[in-house]
Amino acid sequence: MVRIEFLGPIQKDAQEMNATNLSEVATELSKDPVVKEWLESCAVAVNDTLVSSLSHPLKDGDKISLLPPVCGG
Repeated sequence: MVRIEFLGPIQKDAQEMNATNLSEVATELSKDPVVKEWLESCAVAVNDTLVSSLSHPLKDGDKISLLPPVCGG
């Protein structure tokens, strides 16, 4: 089981799911129209380390964070 956290303006509570890689997480999250809007623009961190590949392996207890782009002024 992995935990997915939605940061910044993504208005969703954390979720848990069974997944062996980020591709499985992305497939499941894309079923939610609110989250789907953010998937292409978010950076992704696994256990607080940025990753770029959807094939990144996951293990039980991993924390995935979706980090939306931030605007500064």
